[in-house]
This record gives sequence, structure tokens and C-alpha cells, in this order.
Amino acid sequence: MLRIGFGTDDLNRLRVAGTGDFMWDVVLSLQLLQNRHAALAFDPWRKQVREALARAGLTRTTRALMELCPCAPYFPDFLTPGRGTADPNTGLDAVLSTPARRLRQELTRLYGNRPVPPGARRLAEGGREVLHRLGTAVRRYHAVAVAPYKAAIDRAVDEDRSARADSALASGAEGLLTGYQPELTWRDGRIECGYPFSRTLELNGRPLTLVPSFFCTRRPITLADPELPPVLVHPLPPAPGWVTDAGREPGSADRLHRLLGLNRARALESLGRPMSTSGIAATLRLSPASASRHAAVLREAGLISSFRHGHSVLHRRTALGEALLKGLYGDDSTR
Repeated sequence: MLRIGFGTDDLNRLRVAGTGDFMWDVVLSLQLLQNRHAALAFDPWRKQVREALARAGLTRTTRALMELCPCAPYFPDFLTPGRGTADPNTGLDAVLSTPARRLRQELTRLYGNRPVPPGARRLAEGGREVLHRLGTAVRRYHAVAVAPYKAAIDRAVDEDRSARADSALASGAEGLLTGYQPELTWRDGRIECGYPFSRTLELNGRPLTLVPSFFCTRRPITLADPELPPVLVHPLPPAPGWVTDAGREPGSADRLHRLLGLNRARALESLGRPMSTSGIAATLRLSPASASRHAAVLREAGLISSFRHGHSVLHRRTALGEALLKGLYGDDSTR
């Protein structure tokens, strides 16, 4: 069990990352390739990625990266410096600028009493050449295992962000934390969640950043070093079949975009569950006024319905809207 204690003003400092994180996606996807967690959702991805890595000649490179981030309770913190850093250059620059002393400490902890492989030993020395090779390996791996699925990842992150925005607007920071159940439990001024071992993390006035991760499964994750800026990465599990959805022919989406306009098409696609106008605005990165206009047009066309829930007005696709999406996208089982 992980327990994160909040002081008097720590709730006011709580931060929700607006995007996923480049290096967390790299590390957690590498771990998923080493286990069978969330098999129903991720086994098709595993099969595709392993085949693609083999075609690209990256099997050996990927194994070397797995040595650095094994599927285990501990992996080096220097690999995941971000708190919602989607830009690859920013994420990698932070990794590659890790001081040599910290590299040695964390890699020594990783291998414990085991012999340190030659590559990791050279990395621990912090030489420019080996760090450059690490950066190249990470970029090449990401291009095959993560980047082709960016649309599905971004869609999941956007939907999560809109849900968090609705919770925060309706009930403040405590309502926001309550909305993370069942992954997180908020009680008596602290967060509790499943963890490989018992641990307590005190914020002591430092802001906690909540980061969504598409490749995080089973339970949230935090950094091993309690002195680093606090971050809690939480699961964003996709539904089974997401790999098929990610591989839809672009032409199908283009037809929907041409019919409705890009933003209205994206709004219709996102309204498979109830969402407020502010949620649509956050998901599509629009102003509330623009989101309201797009919702009104879709409602007048009979593609969405709107209803009041508490102080909010929620929108959701109608049967006609569902039929339009299915008619344009077609049935994947016939492809």
C-alpha cells in the first residue's frame, strides 16, 4: 500500500498533467513487453510491436533497454524525470543530463549483488558517447512501439483530462481526487493505492503531479527517491480492441471530418460517454464558447443529446450519432 499524506495547503498545490509523458511511456511500454499484464487489451499490441521491432532490427536494442527498466518494483528514477513532458527532446535532454554520480547510485541499486552488464557499467560512468547511444536507442524504440499508436494514446489522455476537469469544477480538489477511484482512494487527508510494498510519501509543501499513462496497468507508480519532486503516474487502461481502432484507415476519419468539420467530428467521436461543455473544450483544446456552439450544432442535427446533471449540462451521442460513426467507419470484423 502506498500512502501519500497531504498537509494543510497541499491540496491547493495539486497539479494534473495536461498530457502524457514521453519517458514514462517509453519505460512502462518496455515493462509491458516483459509481462502479460492487461493481456486482453495489450496482447495484440505486444504481438504487433515485437514483429515491428524485429523487422526494424531493434530486438537487441530493446533487450538492452529492458535491462535498464525491468518489470520489477524498482527501476532507475533518472529514466523518468518528467511530470507530463510530452516533447521527446525535452524528456530525453533531462535523462541525458543526469549527473554521473546519480547514474552510478541508481544503476548500482538496480543490479544490487548481480554483476553489472558492460553497457550499464559504461552508462554509469556518464560518458557522452554512451549517453548519446542511449538517446538514439530510446528514440528508435519509441518510433516503433509508441509513436504509431499516438492517436489512441492522445484520445485516452484527452478523455481523462476532460473527466478530471469536470470533477475539479464540480467539487474542487477533493472531488478531483475522489474521481480517481478505484485506482486511488482519498480518505482522511491522504491518498492510498495499491503498491508492491508498504510505503508512505510525505509532500511537505511540495506539489504532487498526477500524470496519466496509457501504458500504466494494475496500479499507480511513483518515483523511488522520496526527495525528488513528487509524481504519481496512474493507469489509463484502454478498452480491448483499441489496437484495431488505432489502425483504422485514415480515409474513414477524413470522410467524417469533411462531413461535419474537424472539431465537430472530434466532439462526436469523444461523446461516447456523458461530457460537459467544459469537458469538450478541454478535450478539443477549444474555448468554452466554441465548444458550446459545436455542441449546439450536433444537438440540432440529432447526433447528440443534452441533459442537466446537477449544475452541469452533459452531452452524449444519440443512436443516430452512433449510426453515423459506424456507417462511416464500417465494421472492423469485415476488414
